[in-house]
Amino acid sequence: MRRPLTRRRKILLALLIVAIVIVVSVSRPAGHLATVAWQDADQLQPLAAGYIDDASRLNASHVAEVWPIPADPAQAESQLRDLLVRARRDKLSISIAGARHSMGGHTISPDGIVIDMTPFHAMSFDPETNLLRVQAGARWSEIIPYLDPVGRSVAVMQSNNSFTVGGSLSVNCHGWQYGRPPIASTVESFRLLLADGTIKTCSRTENAELFALALGGYGLFGVILDADLRVIPNARYRLEQFVVSLNQALATYDAEIAGRDDVAMAYGRLGIAPSHFLEDVIINVFHEGPGGPIPPLASANSIKLRRNLFRGSVGSDYGKELRWSAEAKLQPHLNKEYFSRNQLLNEGVEVFQNRSAASTDILHEYFVPRSGVASFIAALRETIPKHDIDLLNVTVRFVEEDHDTFLRYATEEMFAFVMLFNQPTTAAAEAEMKAVSQALIEASLAAGGRYYLPYRLHATPAEFARAYPQGAEFFAEKRKYDPDGVFQNKFHLKYGEGE
Repeated sequence: MRRPLTRRRKILLALLIVAIVIVVSVSRPAGHLATVAWQDADQLQPLAAGYIDDASRLNASHVAEVWPIPADPAQAESQLRDLLVRARRDKLSISIAGARHSMGGHTISPDGIVIDMTPFHAMSFDPETNLLRVQAGARWSEIIPYLDPVGRSVAVMQSNNSFTVGGSLSVNCHGWQYGRPPIASTVESFRLLLADGTIKTCSRTENAELFALALGGYGLFGVILDADLRVIPNARYRLEQFVVSLNQALATYDAEIAGRDDVAMAYGRLGIAPSHFLEDVIINVFHEGPGGPIPPLASANSIKLRRNLFRGSVGSDYGKELRWSAEAKLQPHLNKEYFSRNQLLNEGVEVFQNRSAASTDILHEYFVPRSGVASFIAALRETIPKHDIDLLNVTVRFVEEDHDTFLRYATEEMFAFVMLFNQPTTAAAEAEMKAVSQALIEASLAAGGRYYLPYRLHATPAEFARAYPQGAEFFAEKRKYDPDGVFQNKFHLKYGEGE
């Protein structure tokens, strides 16, 4: 006969059940993250000699030569002119490359010469004018540590420090610096080597047409040699985080971000886990903190944990749920009380970078005015589940109107939807992604917005023309300044010369 449970036995049983629940609840995420870490080997192999690619790892192309620019300015300018003469003589086109983080062959002209700008990275700071003079091959990872000891920071850049100045200017990047137009707004002037070998200083008052064309001009008007950038003080920030339903997001934005002088940086992250797909949003707001010491520049903490949480979301519904839970519930407790601006900007793409040979991570970005946000998100909810694709991330940023560039995407204040997908490196997966891209491009256009140009060249020429009606004039100006078509890339080959 079974003995009745005594009070003591009941308590012990209850404690055992609690212990089992705790072990199970802890062991599953721990086991998941341990598996991710174990499998996270670098499988990437170098390309064959004579080939070059970009961050997409889908644009491997044969080139005649990769030409590293000399570090010395006088030698660089002289040898660049010689290179232009040789290119014309040998009927070779020229493309310009920095960190090669665009994804549509914007730094590649097949069978042409690729100028590697990364050796060209000297810089100097003038405290009287508050201008940083920097050569175009410098990466933000070099600039931020240079500015930090003098108490300055970058005004506008991408969310990672891995990119070059020249590349950032050529795509007219933006970031999560709040209340700011794209990076062109921070440029005082730059020097541009044209196809005929002349060097022009370009600003809003000198060679203003070239200033507007080359910023966001994807390297089609010449080689940006160096630039004078306006910088801002480094500052001490505190993080405030809101986890709200999507239908509360704009109200939270209005109450906590819009019009507030103390908001320095801000972004939102949409929930992509199946249980709440595009239903919730984490809004991160960085306020200028009260007086106190600015934290020293240092590497971000918990990089391995954050990488494993992110890479563990690839192909895993559980991994996506775990990452959301960590960001929504644990992140506020793990973060430091205060950050410096430079700390927030000083993180490389390698923290989350895909190291698998079987897949790649592909970015999309769409700019939508406030009036079109609801309809665009509705289109995301309808489109993405229809396709066999793996959405890893949706970040929402805020971009002010661009008054400086010709091929502008921010024609008014825009909400930028930055999406990252994991894609197998197969023809079938590329075809599926192209279908998704075109559907989302159509959705952004219907919402009164447009798509960002540095990524996969999935838009049809007709879609490009609808998104950028100034495109025909842009390419006409390109022919005026470069009549022989010396500067070339895959972006121009598709939209400037037709498919």
